[in-house]
Order: sequence, then C-alpha cells, then structure tokens
Amino acid sequence: MGLGSFLKNVGEKIFGGGEKPEEQALKVKNHVAKYGFDISALTFTVADDKVTIQGEAKNWDEKGKIYVAAGNVEGIDGVNDRMTVKAAPVVAQTAAPAAAAVQPKFHTVQSGDTLSKIAKDVYGDANAYNRIFDANKPMLSDPDKIYPGQVLVIPQ
Repeated sequence: MGLGSFLKNVGEKIFGGGEKPEEQALKVKNHVAKYGFDISALTFTVADDKVTIQGEAKNWDEKGKIYVAAGNVEGIDGVNDRMTVKAAPVVAQTAAPAAAAVQPKFHTVQSGDTLSKIAKDVYGDANAYNRIFDANKPMLSDPDKIYPGQVLVIPQ
C-alpha cells in the first residue's frame, strides 16, 4: 500500500510527550493490539511522526483495520504500510473458486460528514451506514462518534 497520510493533530491520545521513537512504536503497537487484532507477525517502528508496520497480517480486513488504527493516533502523520497478507490455504480442485481478495478502500472524514452521508456518497444509500460502522469496529464504538481527519475503512 505504501505511505498513507493522516492528520497529526487528531486521533486518540496515546503519547504523553517526550517518548523516544522506540517507546512511541511500543505504544502504537499496544494501541492496535487492544482492538484484538493478530499482530504477532508484525513489527512497528516510528520515525519522524510516521509509523512503519512490517510483517504479515491475517487477512485483508485486518490489514486495513490495523492500518487505520495505527494512523488515527494524535502525533502520527503517516503510516508506511509494508504489510503482506497471509496466503489463503490451498483448497481441493473440486471446490468452487475462491473470490478474489479485495483490498480495502479508505475515506478521510471531512467536517460535516456522517456515516449516513458517506454511505450515500459511496453506495447511493444513506441507510447503508452500518456497513461502514461494522467495518470499523472495534475502533468505532458509536456510529455518531466520528471526527474530521479520522480515516475509515470503506468496505466494498
């Protein structure tokens, strides 16, 4: 995916100030881990207010959520995504072909945005806001609690 931009002055406050890059990386890693993602095969480093995530994510869904969870931190202005996705197990030839993996899309919340407005723009149906809300759980706890600058996963 490469380097993605985030707004440095918005997001969850996890830094106290004055941490060394190694300490910041550990705090970002712990922040991402609190959502229950499998980060056992990932490493986190921080330099110049950018977090780099390397290693293998469990699947595309978790990869996207780990990316936004790491970037939606106050003090981080970019995420360098160097994650790969674990290969799906090989299935017998008689099984139906697996659907192609779909990489996640992202949306940066603007002032005045609501999940319903974003759903109307993306899907043509404001009532589809729950698709976006569900795709961003557990980072979102309430569909009405989004903020400008926050990056959301937009499911296909």
